[in-house]
Amino acid sequence: MNKQKPITLRLNSTDNVVVVLSTIEKGTEIAIERITSLDPITAGHKIATASIRKGEPIRKYGQIIGFASCDISAGEHVHIHNVSMGDFDHDYAFGADTSAAAAVDPRPATFDGIVRPDGRVATRNYIGVISSVNCSASVCRFIADAFRGDALRDFANVDGVVPITHTTGCAIDPEGDGYDCLLNAIAGYARHPNFGGVLVIGLGCEVLQTEAVVESLGVKESPFFKAMTIQNTGGIRRSVEKGIADIQAMLPAVNRVERTPLPASHLILGLQCGGSDGYSGITANPALGVAADLLVRNGGTAVLGETPEVFGAEHLLTRRAVSREVGQKLVDLIHWWEDYTARNGGEMDNNPSPGNRDGGLTTILEKSLGAVAKGGTTNLIYVYKYARPITAKGLVLMDTPGHDPVSITGMVAGGANVICFTTGRGSVYGCRPVPSIKLASNTDMYNRLKEDMDINCGVALNGEVGMQELGENIFRKILETASGKKTKSEELGMGDNEFAPWHIGAVM
Repeated sequence: MNKQKPITLRLNSTDNVVVVLSTIEKGTEIAIERITSLDPITAGHKIATASIRKGEPIRKYGQIIGFASCDISAGEHVHIHNVSMGDFDHDYAFGADTSAAAAVDPRPATFDGIVRPDGRVATRNYIGVISSVNCSASVCRFIADAFRGDALRDFANVDGVVPITHTTGCAIDPEGDGYDCLLNAIAGYARHPNFGGVLVIGLGCEVLQTEAVVESLGVKESPFFKAMTIQNTGGIRRSVEKGIADIQAMLPAVNRVERTPLPASHLILGLQCGGSDGYSGITANPALGVAADLLVRNGGTAVLGETPEVFGAEHLLTRRAVSREVGQKLVDLIHWWEDYTARNGGEMDNNPSPGNRDGGLTTILEKSLGAVAKGGTTNLIYVYKYARPITAKGLVLMDTPGHDPVSITGMVAGGANVICFTTGRGSVYGCRPVPSIKLASNTDMYNRLKEDMDINCGVALNGEVGMQELGENIFRKILETASGKKTKSEELGMGDNEFAPWHIGAVM
């Protein structure tokens, strides 16, 4: 006799809601919870397992995700129509759950990487054409376009020529946070090991001058690094011609690379989730957490970002902070974000997008509790500002917005050389110069977007694959990708438009 598939999933014995695994009609009996659905409920959404009085907490993952905005009966759909945010105390318990650092395997996992002359390690080999200001963006694109098609046929080891452009660089405060974020992002990309050669192009009269980028990098012009301005070069046509000539001169040297086996300790993995659903925190995010733990235990670095999507779950990370100072840095960031959103007429719970809510996520607290699962279980070692160089080994956090391109731009500028991006709705994100591995939280979406998704984490829902095994599969995919195997987004040519530095402050 076939065993009936479960209708719901309980995540913690103290929860008063469970997750619906497939869409159910009103009147559906859920025997294991001894309730009957009072509403039709979509897969990934929540159903109350007991009566919840107005003002009482809603619990999922054993944590508070909101408060009942009206009386809720057992069997009712629990979502934005009957749940609201509310204040409650978090026990930060700095360092209470830290553990002794796991010994790095004496035979660590390896990947085939590229070692630059200065010892930096790359997973890809691009040439970057980087604009300091929006005014030079078209010139950067014209130059990069000259190297499409068969233009690189004699340079098989060069992955491409990438335009890195953006919409700012002028009419901003040169002493402000926005300027610092932009400069650090541009400089971070210019020094990224996945660029074997770089050409920085400005207009000449902008606030963020090319000289500032060069000074920030501490480099001089070389066969692998050039900088120019359109005004000094003589206009658009001459700038494009000079840029093409500079790239042509770089190509033979950039092409002279080979991949060699290297320990996984050279990997810096950016952890991102976007277009999430009710399954993201149950399948893809915890599976990625297993992979992040494996990387850390092999001496590598895993980077959490999206500070607004840590809000409400920060206490889970402060308990794993290696020091009170590290934990307090995270708490201070949360307070900064509360003030920042308030000053701009928003609130932290604005973060879940319409797509997230359609997928079953009700509050930012619920999203955050699922999102931090990407960080696995190891100690939190360090907290970085946006786009700053990442040097620590282990699990770290970078202060980034929740907006995916802006967040990943910061992590890549910091040195991330592989990205894992979990999604429940189907974010089709690509990134150059860093490969982006897409992890689908559910099988239905994976099947619809197979050309975009790299791994189906929905197999964990039906018990087909255990969480540990799924995490190990993701870790192997990370090593394989770092060794040069293209991700789905790379095969589709995605990644030229995803450089999105964090805009802070007034545009004047």
